Amino acid sequence: MYLIGLISGSILLALIFHDAFEVMLLPRRVRRKLRFITLLFRYTWNLWSWIAERMALGIRRDMFLSLYGPLSLVMLLGSWVIGLIVGFALIQYSLSFSAKPVSFGANLLLSGDTFFTLGTASLATMSKLRKSVAVFEAGTGLGFLAIVIGYLPVLYQLFSRRETHVIMLDARAGSPPNATTLLSRHGHRDSMHALDELLHEWERWSAEVVESHLSYPMLSYYRSQHDNQSWLAALTVIMDSCALVMVGIKDLSTFQARMTFSGSRLAIVELCRVLAVKPQVMAEARLTSSDYAQMRAELKDSGMLIVDDEGAEERLLAFRSTYEPFLIGLAEYLLLTLPGWLPSPLELDNWQNSPRGRSAKRLVDAVPSKPT
Repeated sequence: MYLIGLISGSILLALIFHDAFEVMLLPRRVRRKLRFITLLFRYTWNLWSWIAERMALGIRRDMFLSLYGPLSLVMLLGSWVIGLIVGFALIQYSLSFSAKPVSFGANLLLSGDTFFTLGTASLATMSKLRKSVAVFEAGTGLGFLAIVIGYLPVLYQLFSRRETHVIMLDARAGSPPNATTLLSRHGHRDSMHALDELLHEWERWSAEVVESHLSYPMLSYYRSQHDNQSWLAALTVIMDSCALVMVGIKDLSTFQARMTFSGSRLAIVELCRVLAVKPQVMAEARLTSSDYAQMRAELKDSGMLIVDDEGAEERLLAFRSTYEPFLIGLAEYLLLTLPGWLPSPLELDNWQNSPRGRSAKRLVDAVPSKPT
């Protein structure tokens, strides 16, 4: 019994140390499929999303889904702490084979007291070996606490950097965002150069998402500040816009669109691999032929003219087939909504949807693109 406790305690500690090292300290994707963090998120999210799917659409459902991201982090850290305490308790129990053996419950209390460095338990009656284990556990508790204190600010800084770009897209692409609005607003005021700058920023954003979300997969479950926005919807709009530019818009260079499209597609493919999400096909097409014709008309009115040939729509469909299935799979898994290609006439941008928001919009629209 004591030998089993020693072996099982050592294995448990080794697994937790390894998992915590990979999650908090190793800055790269782990290709091993069987991981504690993967199993924890997979089963808890399946339960959480199952409950959410049975709730009515609305604020309560969105709030419920938004809680999972922070709670998943608490569950992860709490699981590690409990596992470490139990692991050290098993080792202490295996070493307490004296004339007066100590029960596992007493060793569990000792382990918790030592891990949190409370100092209420006496070590005077212990053997030197048990004292050494207690000292190592106390050091582990202090080190774990220090790593967590440094880990949380980094995590929320990465979340903040991701969401900053999502919020900034509100004025450029609408709320919820869509590719037609994004391109039209850059065409109305002769701002093609600003579109290239925007796509360049989102190329960098995609690279940061790959780096951060592969290292810290729990960030994928953190939702945006507004219910009509999400990092996945923003990424979809950027890829839609890049696809339109690559199909061909008069007098518009395709270089930056090609670079951003490549980086963004890499981001969604890698996220699908990390979250074990398979590409899916949407039951209804995101862009029908009639929607495509309406989109062409709106872009033409803004000064952005899609090349006028019969193969343009087919080329756009070919581009869409390379990324839409991954986006649909992520949207279904994370219970997020993918945006359409056309704006809704009844929706106001978030910055306009407030007292005196319409007045602010009229004043902004009246400002000339160039100083007179």
